[in-house]
Amino acid sequence: MGHVSPMVIVTIRWASVMIALYVFKKDQILADWSVIRARLPFLLFLGAIGFTGFSVALYYALIYTTAVNASIMQGGTPLFVFAASFILFSSRIAKEQAIGFLLSFIGVIIVAVQGEFANLLDLNINFGDALMLLAILSYGIYTAILRSKPAMHWTSLMFVLCLGATIASLPLLFIEAMQGATILPDTQGWMAVAYIVIFPSLLGQVFYIKAVELIGGNRASLFINLLPIWGALLAVTLVGEAFYSYHAAALVLIFAGIGLAEYGGRKLSRRNA
Repeated sequence: MGHVSPMVIVTIRWASVMIALYVFKKDQILADWSVIRARLPFLLFLGAIGFTGFSVALYYALIYTTAVNASIMQGGTPLFVFAASFILFSSRIAKEQAIGFLLSFIGVIIVAVQGEFANLLDLNINFGDALMLLAILSYGIYTAILRSKPAMHWTSLMFVLCLGATIASLPLLFIEAMQGATILPDTQGWMAVAYIVIFPSLLGQVFYIKAVELIGGNRASLFINLLPIWGALLAVTLVGEAFYSYHAAALVLIFAGIGLAEYGGRKLSRRNA
């Protein structure tokens, strides 16, 4: 994190994608503008909570917790997607899905309390892990309400979501500057920002939006659970972080939850067909 500060990353990240989309897809965005304008407050909020809310909580979490913890805890995202879908849209949930995301949630809690459930009773949870819970809550709500987006081309949707994310990031960037915590990117920082802009910000979000359209938020969010194994693997091999037995136990529970919930989702889809 010493190469660039969190809010500088967040602001550059979403502003860069927004500008790139406008430059290369201006005609498409203008063609969809009447649809965008009719739902503009909703779409700006969606970008603020799903993009900026998640990013800010994640980046600050990594200051206080390990990349292994942050990666594994993202496996809890489907729990919040299912809960938000049920509360906001009364979505049906199969029995297997309920059991599956309960297993995933237990896995997340194991990581948050570092394998010691006495820490849960004492409310002794790492601040970074608490921020990760806030991050997955934000992204879970975003995924659930993404189903209510108006029909438009993906580039137009991404543009307005990035606009909302950029607007939401500016007050937080100002606060960071007032605290004297702003770090402008050096060479390594710019390399990290370029990677973040191209892959997770643009390509990752586009593919995720398309996945929600094709198979729904509940099932699409399950594949977020693949992040823990890749994140933990990279953190251990590239960063040299420690991997403990409670991490392994959490991964087993999370992936068991993935399989069971995906099976229940498919069964529910066939029943409703």
